Amino acid sequence: MSARLSTAIRIGEAAKAIFRKTQSFPDPEFRTDADLRESDHVGVEPMLLALSMELALKAWFVFDYDDPKVVKSHNLLKLFDSLKPESQEKLDAEFRRSVVPYHPNGFFIDHSIRHILYQHQDAFTDWRYLHEANKSMMFDQGAFEATLEMVLREFEKRYRIERVTPIWPS
Repeated sequence: MSARLSTAIRIGEAAKAIFRKTQSFPDPEFRTDADLRESDHVGVEPMLLALSMELALKAWFVFDYDDPKVVKSHNLLKLFDSLKPESQEKLDAEFRRSVVPYHPNGFFIDHSIRHILYQHQDAFTDWRYLHEANKSMMFDQGAFEATLEMVLREFEKRYRIERVTPIWPS
C-alpha cells in the first residue's frame, strides 16, 4: 500500500470518526433540561463538523496528488479549490444529485458544493472562537451534514481494502 493511500485513508477515517461523534449529541429539538446541564455544547457541533469536512477534503487532496503534505488551512473553500478539477467536478455533481434535492437553497439558482463551502468556509475557526464573535454566526447544520456525509461516502468509493494472508514458503 502506498504511503499516499494509507495516509489518505487515515485522514478520512478521522473525519468519519469526528462526524459520527457529532451525531451522538442530543438533537437540539428534543434536548431536555438534563441534556443541557450535562453538556451545553453550543458551537461544538459546527466546529467539529467543520473540522471533519476539513479532514475529508485533506484526505481527497492526499489521494489526488500522492502527497501527504496537505494545504495548511482551515478554510474549506480553499481546501476544495486545491483538489484536482476532476475531484471538484465529481463532488459537485454528486452534491447536486444527492444533497440539493433535500436541502435546496433559495439564494442560489444554481446551487453547488462551492456555495455551501463558501458559506461555511471559516466555520472551524469562527465556532472555535465563538466567544470572540463579532459577526453574525449562522450554520446550516442539516445541509452541511448532508454535504459532509456525501464527501466521505464519495471518498470511500476511491479505494477498497482487502485482507491478504501472506503465503510463507514451507
